[in-house]
Amino acid sequence: MAKSGNGPDRVRLWSAVVYPESAPEGWRDILDDLHIEWVEGPLHDRDVDGSGEVKKPHWHILFLFEGPKSFEQVRAITDELHAPIPQRCHSARGAVRYMAHLDSPHKAQYNPSDIIGHGGADVAELLRPTASQRYELIAEMMQWIVAEDITEMEDVLIYAAQNRKEDWWPLLCDSCAYVVGAMLKSRRHRRDREER
Repeated sequence: MAKSGNGPDRVRLWSAVVYPESAPEGWRDILDDLHIEWVEGPLHDRDVDGSGEVKKPHWHILFLFEGPKSFEQVRAITDELHAPIPQRCHSARGAVRYMAHLDSPHKAQYNPSDIIGHGGADVAELLRPTASQRYELIAEMMQWIVAEDITEMEDVLIYAAQNRKEDWWPLLCDSCAYVVGAMLKSRRHRRDREER
């Protein structure tokens, strides 16, 4: 349990759980009216406890304050939501990934696209893949290109924008278009040589 007071108990990142059965109507507006950055996870309605019983539906939320806040300050906010006590959070990235159980394959999986940033919170940045994940995604793109016999970047971009907006699309826009483009160019050249 988080303690009150000054010093290390005052932190920028706090998390909480909100239950639909007890949350006031318009609970999101209560938070939005504070003009703070916060992240709302998808409704967890398929989580089970250790005995296999389905847990009460709930939302995980993360507060990203600009400056450190005490337990009492954050508790005043969560009390308005009729939520259990807030918890200090050590990693915004870890907390947001947990909202979809991305690193817990044994738990119910939720769609990362259902994670919502409020007040300017950048969910895409918090879900940005690690270097090793980027390499795995690029390899996956390359396998898809070969399997679908793709030779034009336009086809890759359209497919990614329509079907892989959470993972391939940002990579293509930010960092790997050169590698994918080089592969496509190589495929076209090889095809030209084989046809001669």
